[in-house]
Amino acid sequence: MISGKNIIGFDTAAAGADVLRAYSPVSNATMPETFAVATDAEITLAVDKAAKAFETYRLTSPEARAVFLEAIATEILAIGDPLLERTVAESGLPLARITGERMRTVSQLRLFAAVLREGSWVDATIDVALPDRTPLPRPDIRKMLVPLGPVLVFPASNFPLAFSTAGGDTASALAAGNPVIVKAHESHPGTNELVALAIQRAAQQCGMPDGVFSSISGPGATVGQQLVKHPGIKAIGFTGSFKAGMAIFEAANKRATPIPVYAEMGSINPVLLLPAKLEASASDVAVQYARSITLGTGQFCTNPGLLIALAGAATEQFTATLQQELSVTAAGTMLTPGICHHYYKNRELLADRKGVQTLFAGPAEAAQTKGAPALYRVSARDFIRDPQLQQEVFGPSSLLVICDNATELPALLQSLQGQLTGTVMATAEDLQSFAPAIAILQEKVGRIIFNNVPTGVEVGYAMQHGGPFPATTDVKSTSVGASAILRFARPLCLQDCPQSLLPDALKDNNPLGIWRRIEGQLTKDAVRS
Repeated sequence: MISGKNIIGFDTAAAGADVLRAYSPVSNATMPETFAVATDAEITLAVDKAAKAFETYRLTSPEARAVFLEAIATEILAIGDPLLERTVAESGLPLARITGERMRTVSQLRLFAAVLREGSWVDATIDVALPDRTPLPRPDIRKMLVPLGPVLVFPASNFPLAFSTAGGDTASALAAGNPVIVKAHESHPGTNELVALAIQRAAQQCGMPDGVFSSISGPGATVGQQLVKHPGIKAIGFTGSFKAGMAIFEAANKRATPIPVYAEMGSINPVLLLPAKLEASASDVAVQYARSITLGTGQFCTNPGLLIALAGAATEQFTATLQQELSVTAAGTMLTPGICHHYYKNRELLADRKGVQTLFAGPAEAAQTKGAPALYRVSARDFIRDPQLQQEVFGPSSLLVICDNATELPALLQSLQGQLTGTVMATAEDLQSFAPAIAILQEKVGRIIFNNVPTGVEVGYAMQHGGPFPATTDVKSTSVGASAILRFARPLCLQDCPQSLLPDALKDNNPLGIWRRIEGQLTKDAVRS
């Protein structure tokens, strides 16, 4: 089922001599298939096809795009066990996790189909003409969101389905009316090809234009950068490391015409462990967080990498239980040898910082591509003085920061960089006593969680998966949930436009039956003449 070719619209291509191979962290061996690195001509062809496809795809009806997304979901499920088996082999993630992630991928596609059918996402807004207004008449003014153009998507290594080829970036960009080019992740090229072919089949079945989707293979530093700089690309979605995300962001902003880059670049996700909560249930909270820190071998962008507490007996009990729980947790398979190597390197760098105490560090098992848990401790004063302590350690590790007293807490929270999430473990008494500190934390994060763990991101209408820089490059955007579609659209205002040329969303009789804002009021009514 795997050819190793690039998928370019409705065609495949493999003209280049350079190839990539996948490495399986399960078998600790290189897999046999080769994947052709795209040539310059193939990259140009993919972008040219996408630009041509945009001319017609942007005009497709919401219903047609909804059917297309649902067809992609159906085709992904139809691959069956071969997709699950290949994804497990390339990622090292367990079958149960991948099976669940496949359903999340399908559910995201169906969510955006529902968003399209409901229709209000386009923010249709109408101010009718007032020809008799004095001293000057008002023209007829109508506004809505329209697609941007071809979108380049960089998949994530830690979610080889849900944040990958047919993941949230691709689903939301296609939903908004944009063709998509995926720069396949080098760690799971076989998984990518299986899913890319599913999208290709769905596009053909649904009568979509050739070029509405392509998948290109090759190194990010060369092929990826070439795509970023191509003038035909109009927006970018990225999930990965800060270094790679910033390289893409900076290259996109150096173009003759800069384009938006929606990069999610990781987070240490601070957890505020307030005193009354720990006094009531220190051991239970510690067990809960030991599981969260090691879930998926710590390879979540929402992993709780920073635990903040006040000095005291309850905190010491929490620390002792957490240390014990981590010490009996076996090392887990990591996604790639490179990620595993960097995990051990970064935790060693953390341990060497001034004032940092190693509470527990499981033995390095890099040769087996396995990550062992680790726990470190530092004072609030040392943490504030050393910005390097805010660097993400991607893996099953966490840093416990101890404030001597409550007066140190605001300064500590103010020192935090932007984060995807912040968590508050608190009783009702804590919430009242530490309200100012919680308010500071809210300013630092995109999502704040109360009395739970940050790992796990629900896909729905209210989810916000983004945050202030450096967690993301655009604090207003989310890469998960229905609002993700807004990243790949722009407002267009039409003034005194004839009815025959108006998009259906703005026509007087509201043929789509969607919610619109007319003269400032939300309504599904037609415009009164």
